[in-house]
Amino acid sequence: MIKTFQYRLYPTSSQRKTMESTIETCRRLYNDCLAERKEAYEERKDNVGKFAQLRKVKILKDTSPYAEKIHSHILQVTVADLDKAFQAFFRRVKAGEKAGYPRFKGQGRFDSFGFKEYGNGFKVDGRRLKLSGVGRVAIRWHRPLEGEVKTLRISRKAGKWFASFSCEVDENPLPATGRAIGIDVGINSLIATSDGELVENPKWCRDGQAKLRVLQRTVSRRRKGGNNRRKAVHALQVHHEHISNQRKDFLNKLANDLVVNNDLIAIEDLQIQNMVKSHCLSKSILDGGWGYFAKRLSDKAVEAGREVVRVNPAYTSKSCSGCGTIFGDLDLSVRWIDCDCGVSMNRDVNAAINISKKALQNRGGQPRWELTWAVAPCVSQEAPAL
Repeated sequence: MIKTFQYRLYPTSSQRKTMESTIETCRRLYNDCLAERKEAYEERKDNVGKFAQLRKVKILKDTSPYAEKIHSHILQVTVADLDKAFQAFFRRVKAGEKAGYPRFKGQGRFDSFGFKEYGNGFKVDGRRLKLSGVGRVAIRWHRPLEGEVKTLRISRKAGKWFASFSCEVDENPLPATGRAIGIDVGINSLIATSDGELVENPKWCRDGQAKLRVLQRTVSRRRKGGNNRRKAVHALQVHHEHISNQRKDFLNKLANDLVVNNDLIAIEDLQIQNMVKSHCLSKSILDGGWGYFAKRLSDKAVEAGREVVRVNPAYTSKSCSGCGTIFGDLDLSVRWIDCDCGVSMNRDVNAAINISKKALQNRGGQPRWELTWAVAPCVSQEAPAL
């Protein structure tokens, strides 16, 4: 399996200028290749492919004073990135989605370059990372690098530089626990589990919204192209990165805890792209990071030898987990359900139990796993006082 390890880089001022110059050259190459494809189709109805543009990299290195000092793999990866953008565009067109034709990259809108083979343009040299044309760059090895290094991507985020190693690693299965759990994601509580646990939604973006408004106003009041505007934009980028890091750190730890303690994890197969079309809930849904959480949960499960099952979300929130009765008039304002069969519990916990049951029904019962809600039934919870 392929796993990415990201580390912080600490380049010197001269190394930083060299990497910024490399990014600018890659940006211009990206735009030139995009213009070539666009003009060829509009004028001649002709398609310019990836390999036709890759053949022009050697000509570019021989004729351009900016590209001659850049490793050829960096330019080839830039061409490959554009081809991936077109492949994604054609995939969306065939699927009937919003197409999103590849865009020209303006200044400050292109922030990475890559190498495609270890030892050819980059390698680990002692405690430093040696890059072709840049030199030995200081790097913070906050955790060991595992597996066989395949590719490298150098990226810039909010003025900071990072190295992302793509490595081929072996699976590391964890010992079996014999437990299965259902998870319901929400807005009021970030997740509810079938054993009755509710994880509070930290609401990272809403907590930082007051400062975000001030920073956005500051940017809008600065003159375009001035140094003060660049400083204001950098402060805004740092704030956005801080919110993103908070969200990713919390969700990664939450996903890891679930994978360690359960063999099978059932989640809803939500169509998040359709759900965020609702302007009333879109901000809360995106702030919760539902898609990122599901992706990290699946990735960690593959590495640990666990299983993540996605079930149809239909009626998981509106049906009783005890008798299956469907509550027709249950809207989002109702957070507690009471059924004639005796089930009385939190609405989200009830949905999590239904999700876990659906997952096991799809697998033909529960041959290997013990449902956690069967051990700790949620019907013992008391309804909140009105």
